[in-house]
Amino acid sequence: MYAYLQGQLTQITPTHVVMDIGGVGYECHTPNPYRLQKYLHKETRLYTQLIVREDAHTLYGFISAEEKSLFLSLNKVTGIGPKSALAILATSTPDEIRRAIEEENEAYLIKFPGIGKKTARQIILDLKGKLIITDESALFEEFSDTGAVSEALLALEALGYSKRELTKVEKILKAEKIEQVDDNIKRGLQILVS
Repeated sequence: MYAYLQGQLTQITPTHVVMDIGGVGYECHTPNPYRLQKYLHKETRLYTQLIVREDAHTLYGFISAEEKSLFLSLNKVTGIGPKSALAILATSTPDEIRRAIEEENEAYLIKFPGIGKKTARQIILDLKGKLIITDESALFEEFSDTGAVSEALLALEALGYSKRELTKVEKILKAEKIEQVDDNIKRGLQILVS
């Protein structure tokens, strides 16, 4: 229904961003909203997908058409819903995910919350050989911020990790002094799955 939204990015939360378009604020659920921090209060384009359920109409937003395409592909896999698809996209680039699927790297896929061996196998069976994604590493550059650890912890909490699990992660991340939110999230996931 909506191919993309273009307007001013006015708010970032752990689960979504708000885009102001002509005085109307559109709430878009995005994978790792904090990677959009550099676009805050600037003209931005998000590629969108509206998913209508019996109890909700939810708008999802993505930094690129390729990321949106991968979200839609993941969402079609049995056992993967929008929340799981966002969790997978939150800490990896589309190219990394495609590579894991093509190489049948189950270990890479099961590191995401809610993805077990059976679901990882299903992702590989359903999507191997069907994804064409280019390397977009330049799109995933992050901002430097002193609150990067706390923002990463909020994002991990939004992915479903408990406060108890995050307490352990927080100590390690603060000791390592990683400056970028996305890098803190990736490192946090490594700690949580080890």
